Amino acid sequence: MRAVLDIVLIVLDLYVWLLIASAILSWLIAFNVVNTRNQFVAAIAEFLFRITEPVLAPIRRSLPSLGGLDISPIVLILIIMFLQRIITYYIYPNVY
Repeated sequence: MRAVLDIVLIVLDLYVWLLIASAILSWLIAFNVVNTRNQFVAAIAEFLFRITEPVLAPIRRSLPSLGGLDISPIVLILIIMFLQRIITYYIYPNVY
């Protein structure tokens, strides 16, 4: 059972990195640093959008409008960190 919890923690950690990559890529696209007509960039952007958007969309709907500022990745990262702490401190020690 601890192996399963280890895999869950690794997946959550990987998802945080995907959220960070998605946010950085969206900034780079918004400021025209990278060109989305490039197939490689478009493929990466599409992959990150499909991975992160289903989780970020409900958070965006529940947050108030802050103009052009999107804090939903930050909120999701904080939720993931909270879940990791719960697993590490409360669930993991009680599993044999």
